[in-house]
Amino acid sequence: MPRYSTSIDSADPRFYNTMMITSNNTHTTFNFEGLPVFRKGKVRDVLDFGEHLLIVSSDRVSAFDEVIERGIPNKGAILTQISSFWFDWLGNDVPHHMVSTNVDDFPSETRPFHSILEGRSMLVKKTELIPFECVVRGYIIGSGWKDYQATGSVCGHALPEGLQLAQKLDTPLFTPASKSFDGHDENISIAEMANHIGQEQTNALQTLSISIYEKAAAYAAKKGIIIADTKFEFGLLDGEIILIDEVLTPDSSRFWDSATYTVGTSPASFDKQIVRDYIASTDWDQASPIPTLPDHIVEETAKKYTDIAALLTQSA
Repeated sequence: MPRYSTSIDSADPRFYNTMMITSNNTHTTFNFEGLPVFRKGKVRDVLDFGEHLLIVSSDRVSAFDEVIERGIPNKGAILTQISSFWFDWLGNDVPHHMVSTNVDDFPSETRPFHSILEGRSMLVKKTELIPFECVVRGYIIGSGWKDYQATGSVCGHALPEGLQLAQKLDTPLFTPASKSFDGHDENISIAEMANHIGQEQTNALQTLSISIYEKAAAYAAKKGIIIADTKFEFGLLDGEIILIDEVLTPDSSRFWDSATYTVGTSPASFDKQIVRDYIASTDWDQASPIPTLPDHIVEETAKKYTDIAALLTQSA
C-alpha cells in the first residue's frame, strides 16, 4: 500500500478547482452502517480497522466548544487535502501516521461509502496517543496576548516588557496543553507535562514541535503567509514518536497574510475566526443552543479555507 496517495495532486491547479464552494457539497453527518467506530469527535468521525484508523473529516464547524448546526461547504475536504500536503511535504524528515488519502487503498469494507469518503478521508496508522497538545507560538496573539498583559509571561515563559499585539517573538515558544475530548484543552507548564510523561519525552516533543513549526513557517513565508501559531499532536508507534491527527490546517493554526500584517493590530486570519466573531456578536447566553450561521458568514468562512489551501499548496 503506498505511503502517500491522493486522487488530486495538491500542487496541481485542479486542486483549487475541486475546492470551489457549492451549496450542495456540505456533509455534517455520516451513516457508515456496519463499519466499526473508533471515536466521533466534534468535527471528525474515526473508524477502526485494527492497525489502521480511517479519519473522516466532516464539514461541521465548532466555536466555543459547541458544534454549530450549519456546516461550511467543503471544509472537511479542504482540511484533509491541506494535511496530506504537509505530511507529504515533511516526507521522511518527520515520522507521521498518514498512509493514504486514496479510497482505493482503504479497507474493502469501505467500498459502499467511497462516494462520501472521497477527498475527505485519510487512512492512518493507529498509535498510542500522547495526551497533550504541542502548541508552538511564533507571535504573541490570542490567549498568549491576554496572559502577557496580565502576567508579563506566556504560559510560564517570561517575556520582555513592551511587546505589542501580534509582535513576532525572538524565538518560538513551546506551550503545551492538556488534551480533552469532552471539554476545553487547558494550558499547562512544560514541567507539568514532564511530570506526566517524563522529561526525556517532553524534551523530544518540544524540540520536534519547534523544528516542524520553523520549517513550515519558512516555507509559508515564501508564499506570503505568516504562521503565527499552531498545535501538533503526537502518538507512539513501537516506541517511536510520530506526528498524528491534522497538521498545519486552518483549524489547528493561525495564518496571516504577510502583505497586510501590521504589528499592534489583530491581523485578519485564514480560519474560522469570522465564525467566532459572529457568535460573540449575538446575544447567545452559552446555555441555550449555539446560534446557526447566516449565509454570508458561511460563504466568507468557506472562502477563507479555500484561499489558504490554494496559497499554501499550489506551485508558484
